[in-house]
Amino acid sequence: MSGHPRKGRPVAFAPITPEPQKPDPVLGLKFTIEARHGGTVLVDMAALDPRPLAIAFAGALRRSAALGGPIGAASVIKQYVQVYRHFFAWLGDGAPGVTGVNDLRAVHIDGFASALEQRGMGAIHRHISVGKIVNTLRAIEADRPDRIAPDLHERLRYTLATSAGRSTPRDAYSPFVARALRDAARTDVEAMFRRLGADDRTDEGDPVIARARADVEAIIARQGFIVADHPALKSLYFMRMRRGLPISTLIDDLHGRHHPLARDLPALLVLLTLDTGLEPECLKTLTTDCLTNPHAGTVELRYLKRRACGAEHKSMRVRDGGGGTPGGLIRRLIEVSAIARKHLNDDRLWVYHNAGGLRVGIRHPTERIDAWVAQHAIVDDDGEPLHLLLSRLRKTHKALWYTKTEGHMTRFAVGHSREVAARHYADLPSLRPVHETAVADAFRAAVAAAMPTVLPPTAEQTLREAPEQAAPLMPPDTVGPLLDGEQDVWLAACAGFHNSPFAEAGSPCAQPFWGCLDCPNAVITVRKLPAILAFLAFVEEQRLSLPATDWAAKFGRVHARITAQVLPAFSDAVITDARRQMEGERLYLPPEVRA
Repeated sequence: MSGHPRKGRPVAFAPITPEPQKPDPVLGLKFTIEARHGGTVLVDMAALDPRPLAIAFAGALRRSAALGGPIGAASVIKQYVQVYRHFFAWLGDGAPGVTGVNDLRAVHIDGFASALEQRGMGAIHRHISVGKIVNTLRAIEADRPDRIAPDLHERLRYTLATSAGRSTPRDAYSPFVARALRDAARTDVEAMFRRLGADDRTDEGDPVIARARADVEAIIARQGFIVADHPALKSLYFMRMRRGLPISTLIDDLHGRHHPLARDLPALLVLLTLDTGLEPECLKTLTTDCLTNPHAGTVELRYLKRRACGAEHKSMRVRDGGGGTPGGLIRRLIEVSAIARKHLNDDRLWVYHNAGGLRVGIRHPTERIDAWVAQHAIVDDDGEPLHLLLSRLRKTHKALWYTKTEGHMTRFAVGHSREVAARHYADLPSLRPVHETAVADAFRAAVAAAMPTVLPPTAEQTLREAPEQAAPLMPPDTVGPLLDGEQDVWLAACAGFHNSPFAEAGSPCAQPFWGCLDCPNAVITVRKLPAILAFLAFVEEQRLSLPATDWAAKFGRVHARITAQVLPAFSDAVITDARRQMEGERLYLPPEVRA
């Protein structure tokens, strides 16, 4: 070999002949779909008429639910079938001439939407229902464009001509309810961990029953569970019944030492949702490898959010440590359910015993959640039995975090944009008192910032003796001249006539004379009370000659400032003396007050 590289050749690929499109195998109206999430769904559209249109809809649904299609959850497939039933029922009454896809027109989509509106269906629900019909027709058009009429093709560009409007977000539970839920859940979770793996001393006083119980425990340890009609379990059951021992919860008591039980799920779901704020549907799909990258007392919790199309795989940082932290609780749950998971050969987090066997995943926990709430007698803010929704627990977590961060959006908007966090998690009825208090505090702060400094005689004497206390309003060397009247304007002494907040720095103040009562540079002492009282008398005289709205617009605020904030700072004796001075002197009233 010469050692020189050989000259390359251009890469050439063999031509690819596209496979001919296979016809849709769905010819019947009763079939099953293996959903990517939620298991198998039996689709029965045999009752829909006309049949050719139903077959087209069935084929589009199957293709949409296939791998890579837009429908992935079993619950969504069921929703589509339910909307189909409503649509075909409307066609039977409102468009009997439609027999197939070729007969559908834009007017049929709009007519169905109008019918839903006449039934009282809300805008959002109506938008979702019509959207399922539009999506199905789009799938049919993608497969067979020739079957869609031109006007229907244009109509499929949008769902509804009207806006779906803004949804009303679910409200959070109050801190009182959240505390009751957290305390009850934590108590039950701790009891579950104490129960798992504990020594069984239940029947040690009766050797015969103890041996029968040991036989049953051995079967559970070997197989993972024992069925109700197993001879060993039946023998133990009748032994305990003849001796008058409790038997109503025998199966749960036997399996509860080895595996989590279905009755443990509500407490675990409530506690984890309140501690992490994770969506219930995401919490139910956690796997054993969901905890990664521990660092500085936290751990990354990875989860799947199916409805976040294109960004399904997400993560959040949660506290990690003992069993009182989300990370520690999930670690302990993985540990105690490891035996059941080994028998089922599954990596999902939620593995437990229920109804005579080991189960994996959480389907419909509503009944168990209701029973758990009733067991702990948890009530709402009105003292009524609480109707617990897991979705509101996420809002509760967010509301508590919002209160803790004092509404600071940068800290509060974790996992969301600021707009979404503000609209869906901060704009809640339960947080309205927080917002109203913040607005009131802001107004009070604004009023305080514009409030002049009022010095009663005692405070004036104190300031003369310690002029350094006047900072940052004025330098200490200007306190004496100001209090002696060298910087007086008509209603007050001015600590910064050429540094007004109402004009550019260095220029003289251009406010009318009663603007001093809204200026932080103003200093009101007892020497200015006669002028203030004279002005107050003039303002009250004007109330008799001006319309109420005009008087309020011109003098309402300054009147409230004098009567509610300035005069109460002085004693009655000081005000009486100032009133005598006002009556004994002819005080000058600037002309702009009469303008």
